[in-house]
Amino acid sequence: MLITATPVRRWAALGVLSAAVLLLSIDGTVLALAVPSLTASLRPTAEQILWIGDVYSLALAGLLPLMGNLADRFGRRRILLTGSIAFGLISLLAAFATSAEQLIAARLLLGVAGATLLPSTLSLIRNIFTDDAERTRAIAVWSAAFGAGSAAGPMIGGFLLEHFWWGSVFLINVPVMVAVVISGMLLLPESRDPSPGRFDVASAVLSLLTIAPIVYAITHLASGRLSPMLAVGIIAGILFVRRQRRLDTPMLDVDLFRNPAFSGAVLANLISIFALVGLLFFFSQYLQFARGFTPLQAGLAELPATLASIVVVVLVGRAIRLGRGRAIAVSLAVAAAGLALVAPAADLSSYAGIALCLIPVGLGVGLAMTLAGDAVISAAPPHKAGSVSAVTETANELGVVLGIAVLGSLLTALYRDGLTLPPGLPDGVRAAATDSLGSALQVLEASPAAAAKDAFVAAMQTTSLVAAGFTAVAALVAWRLIPNR
Repeated sequence: MLITATPVRRWAALGVLSAAVLLLSIDGTVLALAVPSLTASLRPTAEQILWIGDVYSLALAGLLPLMGNLADRFGRRRILLTGSIAFGLISLLAAFATSAEQLIAARLLLGVAGATLLPSTLSLIRNIFTDDAERTRAIAVWSAAFGAGSAAGPMIGGFLLEHFWWGSVFLINVPVMVAVVISGMLLLPESRDPSPGRFDVASAVLSLLTIAPIVYAITHLASGRLSPMLAVGIIAGILFVRRQRRLDTPMLDVDLFRNPAFSGAVLANLISIFALVGLLFFFSQYLQFARGFTPLQAGLAELPATLASIVVVVLVGRAIRLGRGRAIAVSLAVAAAGLALVAPAADLSSYAGIALCLIPVGLGVGLAMTLAGDAVISAAPPHKAGSVSAVTETANELGVVLGIAVLGSLLTALYRDGLTLPPGLPDGVRAAATDSLGSALQVLEASPAAAAKDAFVAAMQTTSLVAAGFTAVAALVAWRLIPNR
């Protein structure tokens, strides 16, 4: 059902929805900064480091179609507030984890809770803002909140890491959760699909079995093997699509993907997040391990990208005049140029050159996310907003998973291939040094440690160029597929 409200109440409701996104983006950004502290405290392996980053998005992405469907059925406001409470409580479990395994389990539960939040925020925006131009601005604000969380997360997290233990970075979720729940109960309207049809358990199971095994296989690329779980995910995906086409009320209308504008916008979203999150994940390690920045300094050093993504709120109205397809393509091309420039800038002695390269990355990704997200949710009728919003968020979270898993695995493989260690090192020291740069700096003397840093920087430069290549391809796809109306 469409919701009518005064302008003040609409924009106040948007503030609540943006705060929920802020909570999730802070959590993701803080984790990247905390990796070195986690490495020192919990001593995770390279694969466990990837899982700590990935398992949250694995659970979140796998459950988004289901949670979007449940939000349409039982009420988006109800699902959003329930998820906010759960997210805050589970953050406490993550904060006080005493082993890598416990932290991975807590991050898994955070993903489950987070899956209840994201579809509800975008679907409520779809129902609250019925005017097209107003909705585009609302989505720009929503995207800016994501960027603001990314900007605030490094600064707050860096300060906490300077003064407290690594678990404190998860505690910042709690006050945000409290604000979302209290203000949401007062301001958010309820909306749901008045005729949701029969709930299909098989579709829910197949959607999870499609995404989770594929992500699992990608994550394990760091170990140098291709998991048979990839085949499980592909088979489940085929079965899921076939089942959706047979159902009268499918969990997801897969025929939407036959629309080039819809599928092109989804791909643009995925690649944007893939490039940005992959960059932030290894760039934080580069700043702290290779350049010797403190966590707070690293957080401040990443501000140019995140602040540039907030400027999108001002620019989106002008950018859309180019036409949606052209605007998305140009945005992705700008981001690709920034990613490509990160590679040579990594060798500069001054940080200023690196900062200048991060600005086009944040600006391009932020603008592409706003316009692509608007294109996706505008393609659905309001009563199905939850399910289609889940498509956008699934693409976003798959981008997070793929960015960390693919680019992280590539970085690890290139680091190991480029690392040259002196002969005669004990087997344990050699194994730790080849596992990750963080481990290498803990066990190596000054000279081999410098060689490990050089190997990591070279690996990061190549990985950044690969990310730029993916983003450039996405720009071409957006230019060809997404119409300019």
